[in-house]
Amino acid sequence: MDIILLERVAKLGQMGEVVSVKDGYARNYLLPQGKALRVNTANLARFEAEKAQMEARNLESKKEAESLGEKLDGQTFVVIRSASDGGSLYGSVTTRDAADAATAEGFSVDKKQIVLKGAIKDLGLHDVDVVLHPEVTVTISLNIARSVEEAELQAAGKSIAELAAEEEAAAEFEIQELFDDIGGAASDDFGDDSATGRNDNDDDA
Repeated sequence: MDIILLERVAKLGQMGEVVSVKDGYARNYLLPQGKALRVNTANLARFEAEKAQMEARNLESKKEAESLGEKLDGQTFVVIRSASDGGSLYGSVTTRDAADAATAEGFSVDKKQIVLKGAIKDLGLHDVDVVLHPEVTVTISLNIARSVEEAELQAAGKSIAELAAEEEAAAEFEIQELFDDIGGAASDDFGDDSATGRNDNDDDA
């Protein structure tokens, strides 16, 4: 299907360009989203008549997006999720989760603007793109953790594997200390018995 773009569309073209796309892509996405019109005499005339207004609206929305993008770009948002000891999530983090996390921090972001680079199914830091405007895309980071404390450690650069290793080492240290304490107490008891034995012998002598 031949269409005329009403805004810039990634990998397709700029506003005003006439391009050919698959019918399904046009009918299911571009046309209902208001991103394009079918190419015919009436629509071409309509575009030419409204082109100046469209360009003005596009410029204004782009400025607003750039203003938001300057504040949003590079931000990190914490998402708390349940996960296994190995760091695998029970489920996955969605575009809605990302949008909700940003919105909770005062940024107006819609889930439709979130572009995941892949399914997020593990704890850790994950980069996510936010398309604020056809010509303005920024990147945020999602800090997926089981607790706020864990998120802070991850933000400091520690991986789940490192945290698990530290916890294991700490547990082993505590167990070793416990055995040392028990061993020390046993030695003290044995030493007291020996001393008592020597005193008894002295008394018998």
